Amino acid sequence: MNDEALNMSIRKFLKTVGVNSQLAIEKAVNRAVADGKLKGNESFPAAMTLSIGKLSLDVKFDGEIKLE
Repeated sequence: MNDEALNMSIRKFLKTVGVNSQLAIEKAVNRAVADGKLKGNESFPAAMTLSIGKLSLDVKFDGEIKLE
């Protein structure tokens, strides 16, 4: 196994996940504010699950999204 290749591959994957997740959340928040479902000053819980079937890995990460 090449540790450097593994590290770079993981970083690339996480960068893709991070950027696309941020865009999806921003789009959903903007839509919810425009639709009147959110006022724009809320905080709400968020969860992300990382699953890699071949590794039997299933990890949940919890956090909070704050609009102000």
